[in-house]
Amino acid sequence: MRRPIGVGLTAIIILAASACVADEESPSPSLAASQHASATAVPSATQSVEGSPSATAAASPTPTAEPALSLDPPGETDARVVTATVSSEVGESDGTLTVTVSSTADQRIDELVLRWPTELNDTLFIAPFTPSPERIADGGPPLVQPWTKWVIGPGEKGEPDGTVSVGWGPLLPGATLTIELDVTRRAPGGVAFDLQVLAGNDLLTFDDGEPAELRVEVP
Repeated sequence: MRRPIGVGLTAIIILAASACVADEESPSPSLAASQHASATAVPSATQSVEGSPSATAAASPTPTAEPALSLDPPGETDARVVTATVSSEVGESDGTLTVTVSSTADQRIDELVLRWPTELNDTLFIAPFTPSPERIADGGPPLVQPWTKWVIGPGEKGEPDGTVSVGWGPLLPGATLTIELDVTRRAPGGVAFDLQVLAGNDLLTFDDGEPAELRVEVP
């Protein structure tokens, strides 16, 4: 028995319509992948980061370095006023430094002291006299000297470490003391160093109110 032709055509039409609807509701694989990639895009690398240091931040100031062969000021100062000058006659070898100190105080300075850095000995060795065999020989002439002490610190009377101190006796009110120091050159070239003028271990004062300290330059 043959099936009715009308029933078969109806079934075919229904199946075809269902297929069209399914195709319209299901996106193609390439479109779905494109939509997913757009939804999960990585943020742009040009975004600013909070808390990052500014490239234009001002640099902190650096402290001024102390010059070479400088001296720290002593703990005490002396208000008595002096003037001081230094002349150098040191060449490529040995020579002398002449220090002239005048007092304008109305009181005697019991012991005038000159002080410089010990490190200076590497370039210029300064001494209150020139050693000789005659001065230390047994039975030689009496050791007559104008200086009262020669101390490489630390000393027993408060002379600080890293300094050389030479005492040169008393300085009377209104008087001038001329001190000659023998210099032996140990290295070539110019050098600059601090020279302090003290009463004992107390830094004296110049007439402008500044501490009695000179910056000596030897070419």
